[in-house]
Amino acid sequence: MGRPGGAGVRPVWIVDDDRSIRWVLEKALARENIPCRAFGGAQEVLSELEHESPQVLVSDIRMPGVNGTELLRAVKRKHPALPVIIMTAFSDLDSAVSSFQGGAFEYLPKPFDVDKAVELIRRAVDESVRESQADESLSDVPEILGQAPSMQEVFRAIGRLSQSNVTVLLTGESGSGKEVVARALHKHSPRSQMPFIALNMAAIPRDLLESELFGHERGAFTGAQAMRRGRFEQAEGGTLFLDEIGDMPSELQTRLLRVLSDGTYYRVGGHQPINADARVIAATHQNLEERVRQGSFREDLYHRLNVIKLRLPSLRERREDIALLARHFLAKSAAELAVDPKRLSDEALAFISQLPFPGNVRQLENLCHWLTVLAPAQVVKVEDLPPEVRQETASSLALAAPLGGAVAVNGAPLPVPSATVWSDQDWLTQLTAEVERRLKAGTPDVMDALAREFEATVIRTALKHTHGRRIDAATRLGVGRNTITRKIQDLGLED
Repeated sequence: MGRPGGAGVRPVWIVDDDRSIRWVLEKALARENIPCRAFGGAQEVLSELEHESPQVLVSDIRMPGVNGTELLRAVKRKHPALPVIIMTAFSDLDSAVSSFQGGAFEYLPKPFDVDKAVELIRRAVDESVRESQADESLSDVPEILGQAPSMQEVFRAIGRLSQSNVTVLLTGESGSGKEVVARALHKHSPRSQMPFIALNMAAIPRDLLESELFGHERGAFTGAQAMRRGRFEQAEGGTLFLDEIGDMPSELQTRLLRVLSDGTYYRVGGHQPINADARVIAATHQNLEERVRQGSFREDLYHRLNVIKLRLPSLRERREDIALLARHFLAKSAAELAVDPKRLSDEALAFISQLPFPGNVRQLENLCHWLTVLAPAQVVKVEDLPPEVRQETASSLALAAPLGGAVAVNGAPLPVPSATVWSDQDWLTQLTAEVERRLKAGTPDVMDALAREFEATVIRTALKHTHGRRIDAATRLGVGRNTITRKIQDLGLED
């Protein structure tokens, strides 16, 4: 029995001038409980498209009057997200490829296996349903996307701070979205109707930072031909976001501390105090505590900024959000470039979900933009990813293994060649060698012992990856909460 079409799923439209093809597909889809309608020509379909649209369109390429290629172009103009499957005889392979490049979901060569045809149609239906759900979610996209537990904590913190003007220090790796969170804090604060002003300490020359932050009077220095309002003054009544605060020069740290303490400041070359009425949100990817210990950051300023500290998780800590973010960025890039959005195949999505993403969300956004511009087909496969991305997983595995060292299995070291990049089969080769070693040594209960070691290693690694969060680890491993709890107890991993 096939899966039901499900509530809200529109019919699949079959268009072919061959009555027997229509009949076969209608019967096959009916058995699978997939609703469908059949048409004898493209013109009928074009007329019906004025009033409604299918979930998936399956069209022959050679038909009297309007052919399948022309129908494809017309459909894509009106319904760019509608999956279109082109049916073709083997002799029409070139046409099929051309259609595929023009936006077809897939092509179905004739004569076709009915079961394979139904499976392809079902896959297209699933894709269409996912895309429609994604479109609905993107129609009212929140300023921050995330479903991972670590991001839910960030959302809760923003909610708690929504009625506060307190100073906030955002920490997290580069590209993790600190400015996005800062904007959200501003948007949901009592100051939301006033300006949000951002200043990146690392992007401004050292000798210009003071003027940039506090402004200057005319004639304050060479080139100061007019009075200039600084970022503090521009942010009056609103929020001042100081990014990369760890790069602030020491002399400027002193001035900022005075502003935060006294609530007033002076323009460069000025003599009249100006009231500082701006909420300060600072951000850094650096360890400020360590910089304080090193003497490169003022401890008193650190405590002034660190009223509320909010840590943003890296993308590696919220891998379950990668699919959501990728769909969003692909849709965003497509809208900016006025093209149809690309879709990641399940294999490509699984592949990128395992990437280390040292550049975090910003790196993922750049990848999606690259795919929108350069990926050859609408459905992105693993081989369509940039070469450096495809190599990144292997490289990260190589770095994870000790160079010129050994991997230990039950205390027995197994050699790893220097600078080796592990393939998918390498760990199986190592396992095979270990099994053979134990069998030759007459070790009892080989199967049970290795199974326990395997499960213990997998669970221990998952818990380390999720910072001890069992529910998160269970979700990542594809097991139930009760299952992982029981196995932790059975394997003695409680400590």
